[in-house]
Amino acid sequence: MQKKTVNVIGAGLAGCECAYQLAKRGIAVRLYEMKPQKRTPAHSADGFAELVCSNSFRSDRIHNAPGLLKQEMRLLGSLVMRVADENRVAAGGALAVDRQAFSAAVTKAIAENPDIEVIGQEVTDLGRFTDEIVVIASGPLTSDGLAQEIRKLGGEEYLHFFDAAAPIVSAQSIDMDHAFFASRYEHGGDDYVNCPMTREEYEVFYRELVAAQCAQMHGFEKEGVFEGCMPIETMAGRGHDTMLFGPLKPKGLTDPKTGREPFAVVQLRREDENGSMYNLVGFQTHLKFAEQSRVFGLIPALKNAEFLRYGVMHRNTFLNAPKMLDRYYRLKKQPNIRFAGQITGVEGYVESASSGLMAGIFTAYELLEKPLPEFDDDTASGALCNHVCGAVTSNFQPMNINFGIIRPLGEKVRKKEEKNTRIALRALKKVEQTIEEFSIV
Repeated sequence: MQKKTVNVIGAGLAGCECAYQLAKRGIAVRLYEMKPQKRTPAHSADGFAELVCSNSFRSDRIHNAPGLLKQEMRLLGSLVMRVADENRVAAGGALAVDRQAFSAAVTKAIAENPDIEVIGQEVTDLGRFTDEIVVIASGPLTSDGLAQEIRKLGGEEYLHFFDAAAPIVSAQSIDMDHAFFASRYEHGGDDYVNCPMTREEYEVFYRELVAAQCAQMHGFEKEGVFEGCMPIETMAGRGHDTMLFGPLKPKGLTDPKTGREPFAVVQLRREDENGSMYNLVGFQTHLKFAEQSRVFGLIPALKNAEFLRYGVMHRNTFLNAPKMLDRYYRLKKQPNIRFAGQITGVEGYVESASSGLMAGIFTAYELLEKPLPEFDDDTASGALCNHVCGAVTSNFQPMNINFGIIRPLGEKVRKKEEKNTRIALRALKKVEQTIEEFSIV
């Protein structure tokens, strides 16, 4: 562990962020990535930091927990946040990016860094790193060979859930006679294409959706679905009105053709800066491709939609992290091995990148023989790390960042937005103090 070289496995969001944080502090990095020689079922491109499920990093307002976490990452010099900001597309109060441009920019930043050596190969033998530090950021679709190696090291069985990606349609195929541009509550301008449905249209859509055929699932894929990325057909199966309180919620939208709030609304979010592609917000799905075209075509604005990518579902794998990892993402039984990203049990793009940022900073400071920075539960970054490493282990499940895991104010504030804003301002101040105290640059 005295060597000032770190091996990082996986060039996703967490791996690239970790490698960047190490390299900017003078630590040499070997970044292993199995693409393009080998891909997971969910990946389709060769670039680093490929965004699979969506092009959105969710809310960018600090009174929302994802917005707070992103702002903390910006203060800490995050590569992912800088590139996301440079490649953002209009999405109201959310941070969404042109996913191809985003991936290309991250890939370029990593490839051109003189302290990062990119090695294009799959890692299936961790024994080769016995005397070196290795950060495993292999993502939720860790290859079987590497998964077996991790299982040997940890002595704990994996847990797993399932993630689903939403379809993408061509902008020119959307019937704008049955759609309108707007953002909910008029936040952010006309950033979304809204596809309204009458009660009668919703009834037909609902009936066909719950009866539609799903793609065949393997035996290991039948144990459940992560609540934060639920397939639309699963949501519909939970009740007739469930979607009306989720992705088809009409609240905050007015159809200019009627001057009234629609019965139901499907929102489409742009995929690229040019607005040539749109994804169906909240429509992650495991339906057969032909069924997606048929059922989603019952939405009036999408009756002639050209599907550029159908929704897919894939396995996500994660550790029983509270038993296996310490608060610095190090393996308790073998601390030269660390983890970052969704494999640790964080959920979401921003959360994955945040864990990579933290793992990179912690590892760099350790190698430079400096005191490790302390991020407590007053901050989103610290709360997320401490949740992963200190949560109740009886039924550990992946979690997005939320204000529930951040230390409360200690006083009652009636309005939720005001309360969250005050928590966020406290968090940002604490991060700034930590940056100054530990000279994080």
